[in-house]
Amino acid sequence: MKLYTYVVASDTGFAPNPFDNYCSLACCKPVIRRTANVGDWIIGIGSANNVGNEKIIYTMEVTEKIHFNNYYKDKRFKNRADNIYHKYKGEWKQKENPFHNENDTKHDTNTEFVLISDNYYYFGKNAIVLPDEFKNNIKGGRGHRNYYSEKFIHKVLTWLNENYSPGIYAKPCDYKKELWNKNKCSL
Repeated sequence: MKLYTYVVASDTGFAPNPFDNYCSLACCKPVIRRTANVGDWIIGIGSANNVGNEKIIYTMEVTEKIHFNNYYKDKRFKNRADNIYHKYKGEWKQKENPFHNENDTKHDTNTEFVLISDNYYYFGKNAIVLPDEFKNNIKGGRGHRNYYSEKFIHKVLTWLNENYSPGIYAKPCDYKKELWNKNKCSL
């Protein structure tokens, strides 16, 4: 089991997408989406531009890892705002959406995988403060980190499970209702 941590620069509810009983990471963070496997955990930390860099916006256990084409076709995920990519005749096609444009396609499709969770904690604009014992190890910055020991991962997950239950606690930090209504997404 690995733990991946990274800074959520913009928390609109698109990446990660915590809606409709799943948390998905379908866009952005291609290295995490390529290398993380079922059973691994991801923690998204706030940024100075949203809730602050010592707070957790979300945590998810990867319970499913699927190819973009399968995500695009799967009935469970049909109406998700982050379900925007599929291959057609060997080329990536991006469905029109208010969050990413064609300039994002190359970065997003640097890997063909979507990470999905049905075991997640989404705090959004009510992000929780990292306990002091974790602050030195889970830091913000560019890229991601995944060099945590099993002992450290166990401590983080134990703390999380003892203090919170899986689910959604608040809307995203940068939630824009008009974008979500347009895409028929619900919170």
